[in-house]
Amino acid sequence: MSESRTAKRLLLSFLLAFLPASLAAQEADTVADQRQMTLDELRTFTDVFNQARRNYVEDVDDLSLLDSAIRGMLAELDPHSGYLSPKQFEALNDASYGRYSGIGVSLKTVDSRIVIDAVIDGSPADEAGMNPGDIITSVDGRPVKDRFLPDAIDDMEGDPGEMIRLTVLPPDGEEREIELEREYILLPTLDFEMLDRSYGYFRLTQFHRDSAKHLQEALESIAADGTELRGLVIDLRDNPGGVLQPAVEIADGFLDEGLIVSTRGRNASMQMEFSAHEGQWLAGVPLVLLVDRGSASASEVLAGALQDHGRALVVGERTFGKGSVQSVLPLRNGGGIKLTTAHYYTPSGRSIQAEGILPDVEADAYGETGDDDRIRESDLERHLGRPDATDNGVNEQSRPAMEFPVDEILEVLDAAELIGTAEDTGSG
Repeated sequence: MSESRTAKRLLLSFLLAFLPASLAAQEADTVADQRQMTLDELRTFTDVFNQARRNYVEDVDDLSLLDSAIRGMLAELDPHSGYLSPKQFEALNDASYGRYSGIGVSLKTVDSRIVIDAVIDGSPADEAGMNPGDIITSVDGRPVKDRFLPDAIDDMEGDPGEMIRLTVLPPDGEEREIELEREYILLPTLDFEMLDRSYGYFRLTQFHRDSAKHLQEALESIAADGTELRGLVIDLRDNPGGVLQPAVEIADGFLDEGLIVSTRGRNASMQMEFSAHEGQWLAGVPLVLLVDRGSASASEVLAGALQDHGRALVVGERTFGKGSVQSVLPLRNGGGIKLTTAHYYTPSGRSIQAEGILPDVEADAYGETGDDDRIRESDLERHLGRPDATDNGVNEQSRPAMEFPVDEILEVLDAAELIGTAEDTGSG
């Protein structure tokens, strides 16, 4: 088969995988100036494809070139759109359920070595006697020193039931070889403790499909124990978001009525509103949300909703500012694309995008002082700008509607070393 014929066949496959839905949308779209992909432009793509495969300094296979073209096309849109390989698509689906397939360790790099940072209780790694601080020297016989950390993490993951062979060096022991069977690992995303014998404290690290159910069950268990809370703290710091629906359900749990969040996009299907239902968890009990610049997406939706309704006092730093909605669209090859399709808006009409949620009370995250060099949405290359904020152009949070014992709350948080010096910064 000639190079030209091969290229044409691959190009046809590319078009068949990605164009039917968009062509149908274009036919239905009456916007006169919408550009259509012309035959000449398709020929240009084919020309570039052929030049690269014939003349690049090293051999590149056709599928790799097409894969790169797809990734580049989506990456140029915004930081959150992208192509998902079949393996990545499956992993994303697993993550939405708060699970992944592996051995139950988190890793870090220390002096070019891959080191275990934490071990999940009851996981294959835990049962094999692996501990934080252990150095992984090889995976399935391949040395991992100087490996790029994400690549090392990929090596640890795999299908449930698959075996993996590790060589592990404890800090004060002898190197040993361990063979483990990968399994689904449930990620702990919700932790609870009491502060000052009167304030409940939940650390919520990510939103997955069952997060709202787990929080409700925990609150019911606390009530069943006869514990009367003077206040509840939900820590959303460094929570990157996840699945939107549980964030909406948690907001609904703390509200009796009213809008929670709305989305607006080009297509009618993305014009959505989510509202609260009658009935409230811990009615009348002060609620505090801890946020920082690592609180993003669904975390910001929850914080914005409860802040706008005056149901929660938001304490910490201005949040990350990811106010865009990504739809995950499956492809015929078992992969998918993650495509930005809308913006989030808080009940008062505030846009979160590139702005974030401003706290009612500003405080140093984790009780630390000094500037944090972590980036926000507005620092990302090709980030989307903030759309029109509200119908009236206002982009300021509401003041709390209920009375919060602010001084008492801050004292409790400070004593628990959850925050540092705090200052009321909310608008009047």
